[in-house]
Amino acid sequence: MTQGARQLSARLLLGFLTFVPILVLFCLVIFAPPDGSERARLMQFVGRFHPLSVHLPIAVLVLVPLVELVGRNRRFPHLLPSVDFLLGVATCGAIVAATLGWSLARSGGYSGPLATQHMWSGVFVAAMAWSCWVLRARASTVGLQRVYAAALIAAVGLVSWTGYRGGQLSQGENHLTQYMPAPFASLFGVADSEAIAADPLSINPATFYGGRVQPILATHCITCHGSNRHKANLRLDSYAAVMRGGKHGPVIKAGEPKGSELFRRITLPQSDDDFMPPENKRPVSAGDLKLIELWISSGASATQSVDSIKDLPSTSRIAVAEVTVEEVDPAVVAKQRADLAPTVQQLQKRFPNVIDYQSRDSADIVVNAAWMNSKFGDSEVATLAPLSERIISVDFSNTAITDRSAATIASMKNLRSLRLMHTRIGDATLQALGSLGQLETLNIFDTSVTPSASPALVRLAKLRRIYAGGTKLASASSLPQEIRDKFVF
Repeated sequence: MTQGARQLSARLLLGFLTFVPILVLFCLVIFAPPDGSERARLMQFVGRFHPLSVHLPIAVLVLVPLVELVGRNRRFPHLLPSVDFLLGVATCGAIVAATLGWSLARSGGYSGPLATQHMWSGVFVAAMAWSCWVLRARASTVGLQRVYAAALIAAVGLVSWTGYRGGQLSQGENHLTQYMPAPFASLFGVADSEAIAADPLSINPATFYGGRVQPILATHCITCHGSNRHKANLRLDSYAAVMRGGKHGPVIKAGEPKGSELFRRITLPQSDDDFMPPENKRPVSAGDLKLIELWISSGASATQSVDSIKDLPSTSRIAVAEVTVEEVDPAVVAKQRADLAPTVQQLQKRFPNVIDYQSRDSADIVVNAAWMNSKFGDSEVATLAPLSERIISVDFSNTAITDRSAATIASMKNLRSLRLMHTRIGDATLQALGSLGQLETLNIFDTSVTPSASPALVRLAKLRRIYAGGTKLASASSLPQEIRDKFVF
């Protein structure tokens, strides 16, 4: 076989090996699009690398036209042979980025046209990069060279559009225009287009909802729950959407702030898994929380007058809430930790980054062994027994623990949050949890627990949420009435 034939054969093989995953990506987007559900913790973990992976294909695709232009200068002809390699790298990088993007969108609770458009754009970027790579090898005539140039320009434009859509998903739909100077905003009609897209009820300043509540939701919630991106199938960009709720049902119960899921989420401690807004975004201020509470208490109307509710918090939309920071006395904290400090230090050396204090001014302990996976099992859990009275949060997800750890977990009387997803625990562990009177959230996703053990959870008065997807509880025809509304599948 000649050298040229071998090179052609290798190129055909490489072209086939890169075309197949692109075809698979098209199938995934068509048959398994993002649907607003959260699933597959491993997919979520892998998908979180998507923002890191997108920079490679963007940079390389933007670089290729520059190399093509500079390489045609008689002083830099040696640059042209590198274009073929750069297009190959761009193609592979785009495939990886699109695959990670699909994993994140499919498993991370994304839905809506913005997420779908961004995902489709990413797949087409991979397809266009592959097409440019193929066309350049065959651009032996002027006509094919023009086709290649047009495809390259389209690829650069498409990757720019995809990046813009990705920015809208992560930073908000108006991330490029939010701080645009007024003359430019007026010139480009930014304000007008936003007003047209909004629900007339939502922007009516004469109503309490439109004048006071909707601006709060727009500031804190629309990024994830707007018209183009609505996680958990929940939109909060109009009155009708707010009252309709999401995939878990209504989020507003008129007249019942404490029974309204939206109000519950925004008033939780920031350390809680259910707290909203998430991801270290600015929480709703105390004054704005009071406005939402008063609106719900008065009936959550769309038409009531903006001045119809009395005793409103003054300047709630612009005031900075006064924060009182309690001074920490190191001596008091050291005294509280004294009895267990040697044990904590010993276990910290044995299990680095697993055991720590809740904060610098607390003697309470948090345990996160999820990253150790199968290296953390029942024998390791047993070593935590001396600390059980002080442990308030535990994450044993993905570890090798079984029901043999049930007694140790049950001894953690002050436990508030317990994560056991993707473990081999069963009914014995669930039945042992009945003594955890402080437990607030429990995650038993993808475990072998059955409905027969669920009555043990009825005794947990403070339990608010039970994440039980991927278990036999999800298909159970009946669950204890007292805790049925606490299950999330």
